[in-house]
Amino acid sequence: MKIAIVGAGAIGGLLGCRLAAAGEQVTFIARNKNLAAINAQGFTLSEEDGSELHVAPGATLRAVQRMSEAGPQDAVLLTVKAHQLGDLLGELPVLFGPQTMVVSMINGLPWWYFQGLAGAHQGRVLESVDPGGAIAACIAPERVIGSIVYPAAQLEAPGRVRLIEGNRFSLGELDGSRSERIEQLSQTLMRAGFKAPVAKDIRSELWVKLWGNLSFNPISALTHATLEDICRFPLTRELAARMMSEAQTIGEKLGVQFKISLDKRIAGAEAVGAHKTSMLQDVEAGRALELEALLGAVVELARITETPSPNLDAIYAVTRLLALTLHEHQGTLTLRRS
Repeated sequence: MKIAIVGAGAIGGLLGCRLAAAGEQVTFIARNKNLAAINAQGFTLSEEDGSELHVAPGATLRAVQRMSEAGPQDAVLLTVKAHQLGDLLGELPVLFGPQTMVVSMINGLPWWYFQGLAGAHQGRVLESVDPGGAIAACIAPERVIGSIVYPAAQLEAPGRVRLIEGNRFSLGELDGSRSERIEQLSQTLMRAGFKAPVAKDIRSELWVKLWGNLSFNPISALTHATLEDICRFPLTRELAARMMSEAQTIGEKLGVQFKISLDKRIAGAEAVGAHKTSMLQDVEAGRALELEALLGAVVELARITETPSPNLDAIYAVTRLLALTLHEHQGTLTLRRS
């Protein structure tokens, strides 16, 4: 299978390295030092058990800067952050052939949420993640396959990624069908060593992950606390629970089924331990925050469903100001010992 990976970061590198090692034809869309490193040395993955997987550049692995150098693909894996996708739309269609699948591997509520979803909101555009519907106009809904990313990984250096934990990428057609193409994609990922179940209801599974991200990510960005700290401090644990409760009401109005309890979801986050969320890591590194996909879109859905969301609104407001302040000052925020 010809597979283009748009975003040669931690998750993209994990996927690309294993897929190339399994014999798929992988093309990374990369830039700068990552581009040069991949083409010179290939890609190296440090596994959870300490072993290393190295794939040299060649027949199954290469990197290009321009998508036109890659040409039409069987599958395009989008592993960039949600706010980065809009900048890629001008070039992205050159990767599309008649049957190309576009696999959304992006955190948070996706641009395609209401595509292929029967009901009053079918085809609605979420302005918070797709202003003006530009992404939906570029990527035809029949190309899209949803995916939920469970692994945690870290890009340690150009062309080198370390898997921290996790091995699962859930897949789902937007209409819930079990198509021939999604079976093929699932088998391809499994041959590369991943768990790749096909979900009947990808949106409900998406909400279970989002449930934690919409609360723990912004709280951690504001407090510089780890998941363990947030869950063990009574006031922030209660704040997260209130945010999650509001989100559950919104999701259920849209037909989402939450198959685990709120308390169990919080307990799962606490069990991760002293982990810094991705949003806190972005604050410390001075990177743009994934705020709209993780929380802004949920606030938008609260308006669409006419659901009161005072806790979601408050945390969104102060986190958005934090993001704006960091951007305007081109700054970072970290805790240092005095």
